[in-house]
Amino acid sequence: MAMNERYEPQAIEQKWQTRWEEAGVFRAGKRPGAPKKYILEMLPYPSGKMHMGHVRNYLIGDVYARFFQMRGHDVLHPMGWDAFGLPAENAAIKDGVHPAVRTRENIDSFKKEIRSLGYSYDWTREVNTSEPEYYRWNQWFFIQMLERGLVYRRFSKVNWCTGCMTVIANEQVKEGTCERCESPVVDKELPEWSFRITKYSQALLDGLDELKEWPERITSMQRNWIGRSEGVEADFNVQGSDARIRVFTTRVDTIYGCTYVVLAPDHKLVAQVTTPAQRAEVDAFVKKMAAISKTDRTAEGATKEGVFTGAHAINPFTGQPVPIWIANFVLSDYGTGAVMSVPAHDERDFDFARKYALPIQVVVQPAAGDKLPSGDKLEAASTEDGVLVDSGEYSGLPSAEARKKMGEKLRAEGRGEPKVTYRQKDWGFSRQRYWGTPIPIVYCEKCDPERKGQPVPLEQLPVRLPEIDTQTVLTGKGEPPLAKVPSWVNTTCPKCQGPARRETETMDTFVDSCWYFARYLSPHYEQAPIDPKEAQRWLPVDVYVGGPEHAVMHLLYFRFWTRVMKLLGLSPVDEPVKRLVTQGIVNGPDGRKMSKRWGNVVAPASIVSKYGADTARTYVLFAGPPERDFDWSDDQVEGAFRFLKRVWTLAVQHQGVAGATHAGAYEGKALEIRRAAHKCLKRVGEAIERLSFNTAIAGSMEYVNALYALGTAETPAEKAAMAEAVRILCVVLTPFAPHLADEIAESYGAKDFTVTQGWPEFDSSLVVDDVIPYAVQVNGKLRAEIRVAADAAEADVRAAAEADERVQAAMAGKTLRKFVFVPKRLVNFVVG
Repeated sequence: MAMNERYEPQAIEQKWQTRWEEAGVFRAGKRPGAPKKYILEMLPYPSGKMHMGHVRNYLIGDVYARFFQMRGHDVLHPMGWDAFGLPAENAAIKDGVHPAVRTRENIDSFKKEIRSLGYSYDWTREVNTSEPEYYRWNQWFFIQMLERGLVYRRFSKVNWCTGCMTVIANEQVKEGTCERCESPVVDKELPEWSFRITKYSQALLDGLDELKEWPERITSMQRNWIGRSEGVEADFNVQGSDARIRVFTTRVDTIYGCTYVVLAPDHKLVAQVTTPAQRAEVDAFVKKMAAISKTDRTAEGATKEGVFTGAHAINPFTGQPVPIWIANFVLSDYGTGAVMSVPAHDERDFDFARKYALPIQVVVQPAAGDKLPSGDKLEAASTEDGVLVDSGEYSGLPSAEARKKMGEKLRAEGRGEPKVTYRQKDWGFSRQRYWGTPIPIVYCEKCDPERKGQPVPLEQLPVRLPEIDTQTVLTGKGEPPLAKVPSWVNTTCPKCQGPARRETETMDTFVDSCWYFARYLSPHYEQAPIDPKEAQRWLPVDVYVGGPEHAVMHLLYFRFWTRVMKLLGLSPVDEPVKRLVTQGIVNGPDGRKMSKRWGNVVAPASIVSKYGADTARTYVLFAGPPERDFDWSDDQVEGAFRFLKRVWTLAVQHQGVAGATHAGAYEGKALEIRRAAHKCLKRVGEAIERLSFNTAIAGSMEYVNALYALGTAETPAEKAAMAEAVRILCVVLTPFAPHLADEIAESYGAKDFTVTQGWPEFDSSLVVDDVIPYAVQVNGKLRAEIRVAADAAEADVRAAAEADERVQAAMAGKTLRKFVFVPKRLVNFVVG
């Protein structure tokens, strides 16, 4: 098929996308005996408009999916929609459009843009988390976990977004505001449903050691979030009272230097221990702290402030009374909500003690070097381990040994115990919104007077969201939206068949994304969320691509959920992902992150319509390593387009040699063509494997320049070499510019898609970088030229020369008299 003279991507790209889809090229499971690769990108929330950040995310996975398919793997590369969530509901409150309507419209728009870029998705596995077919299994998981004690109801202080009018997770609070709508977040006490993720804290922490192919910054963030601390809990009796304050400390070895105890402002003992003289001041401080979010109170650099309660507690080791304070930096839901303060050996305690003129007592001296001065002369806290001083019977002990002995004494005397604590808290997942998974619980006054809730029978799942009048129900005010739908709320008790009421809260949308990767394996399976046989085949995910901002929300939650799936016999693995790739941000032309807010968004459709999908793909992948941010550049988009035009023109110029073959030796220019081709094949393949896509494309560009420089193919060997070179060019461009690659390959006689032809092995003899030519003479007359490694020894050069057919012919029937070796230049056989 003759190629057009001009490169016109709009004339070829839709054609190839249609052919790929009709042929089912990217459907997984077609190679059951081949090794598997599960390539996945984080599924998008369908806002209706793709941006270049999405394009980059999906391209990283697409390159891998195509490459591994070419390398002979059975590849699973699915796509779906994280379709529940606040944006659609907030939009409904604003403009009255039902969230389901808007979501369907957005998915259609988003999917159209995805298809226009030629991604290699298996669309037969598409999932939509807002469909009852999907969220039925969220409810099934809830009931299974409820039966196993992994779901429970609690009253707790939650983060209440004053804009979204719902609870949000700790991780979604940024500097006291909601990361979604930037409205203030306040503490509010509400009943909520929670997942007991803390039961898995240690397992999640230990599992990080096995994630060798995850970015270190992500595993570090998860370690810090889980926050394992080894220490002791110790009881400080309140002087003149039966009350006891239990504190947790990792540095019990410093307890002889404890000069005050601090309670959280909302600690349950504050009101009890506060003296009448201090009541007004304490109440005012408590009220002030209640109006400030805990994030702001404990932020780095926040001013430390507190109030004396008037009460004292007894140090369990010294027997001496120490004052009890309340302060902004202690939180009731962290540890025990109380801390023992040792200002000589803790920076925060030191600053607080200096501010309020509290005593400072040194009780740990460095094991070597200069000794610390007395507390009143100390300039900063000393936080390192050392040797105990002024610590009674423990004086002279190293810190570690003292901690062990002190913990044992507390346990023996019933005044405390060694303890491991975690910063991580259980995951409160109930939300006061409509557009989410209904929680499958009913309340019956007769059967459940304590309102613990009864699960809906499994055979009644899914509990579907009711149809609603958007204007009436989605007001953003008052009780949860579902509570405003009496026909849905009022139901029948599964036990007594009497009147009952449904739970009106819905699940956090992070539940949807906890396990979606497993639903892709069998999206229409009716017996369970996952077909266990498919889980055995495909899990874990081999490569997962997404933003680092999900490090301690989605990525931690779905590691937890994978362990639950294993507990339920659904999954064979503890960890969902083998290799995690976190992509950088695509900034707008102004250097700021692309956002509607800044008006700097570049729509993929505008690039595709002007330059074609392959240009958009090539530019984004060439702009920099996947993990780094880059600034959008229209000039560089033009550059990518010019490169693809050069590829097209090169293929047009040499189309006449498409069917050329050659059975003889390759030398001279023909050999140079082949060397350039195989070196490029090797370089691009290795670059893709190490996630260096920009380097791979750079190698392709250098290759194209080399082919241009070699000029017209004239001899049969040169024509055959050039035909091979163009076919290899199609191979190396397939992961990046697949439409162009398939069009050229077809013009050069290909009977199948490039992605199904395979990735050929390079010829190792053609890819040695440090190769030099040697002139081979017989009796001083040039007979051949050979190429050998630059560091080849004389014997190796001689052997290569003797193996050449032309040299053998010149020496036939003669006796070798002398062998002359001139390093890096020539060899001469003297015969007679």
